[in-house]
Amino acid sequence: MDKLIEEMERYAREYDIPIMQKEGLVFFQKLIVENHIKSILEIGSAIGYSAIQLARLDPGIHIVTIERDDERYAKAVENIDKSGLKNQIELIHGDALEVDIDGSFDCIFIDAAKAQYIRFFEKYEKLLKEDGIIVSDNLSFHGYVEHPERKMSRSLRGLVRKIKNYIVYLENHEKYDTLFINEGDGLAISRKKKTNMVE
Repeated sequence: MDKLIEEMERYAREYDIPIMQKEGLVFFQKLIVENHIKSILEIGSAIGYSAIQLARLDPGIHIVTIERDDERYAKAVENIDKSGLKNQIELIHGDALEVDIDGSFDCIFIDAAKAQYIRFFEKYEKLLKEDGIIVSDNLSFHGYVEHPERKMSRSLRGLVRKIKNYIVYLENHEKYDTLFINEGDGLAISRKKKTNMVE
C-alpha cells in the first residue's frame, strides 16, 4: 500500500495534480477516527489519493467520490484497483454540480473547483446526517488567502476572492458552526448547530 501512496505522490508532483497535503490529511484522518465516521462523500477525487488514504483507516468506511476530469478519473480508477479498496470506494465520473447522489453521509469532503465551493456546499449539505461534518480543504490556497499583498495574476486574484467569500459564507452560516484549522493548506470543519436539532 505504501508503495502505491509513494507512486501517487510522485505522479501528482510530476503532473501537477493537487492532492491533500500531508499535515491536513493526518488531521483529517484523526477527525474521521475520533468521530467514528463511516460514510464519506468526497467532491473532487483527483487521482484517488485522499479516498484511498481515508478508506484504509477502517474496513467499515465507505466513500462515494466524484471526479469530472477524464484523465484524473481514469487514474483514480487505476489507483483504486491497485489499492484493493474497490469494495469501499465508489467512484463517479461527472460534474459534481450536475450529478445526483442518493443517501446520507457522516462526512462531506469538499476538495474540488475552489470557485464553486458555495455551490457544492449548498447542493450537498442536505445529504449530511444530523451529527455529521462538512470538511473543506485548500482555504489557505498556498498562503495567498492570508497574504493578498503577494503578486498574483488576475485569474488567481479572482479565485482567492472567491475562497475568501466562501470563508465569510461559512462564518455567517445560520445552520452551521465552523472551525478553521491551520493544517496543511487550511481546513474548515463545519457542524450543524445544535439548536437545529430540536424539533
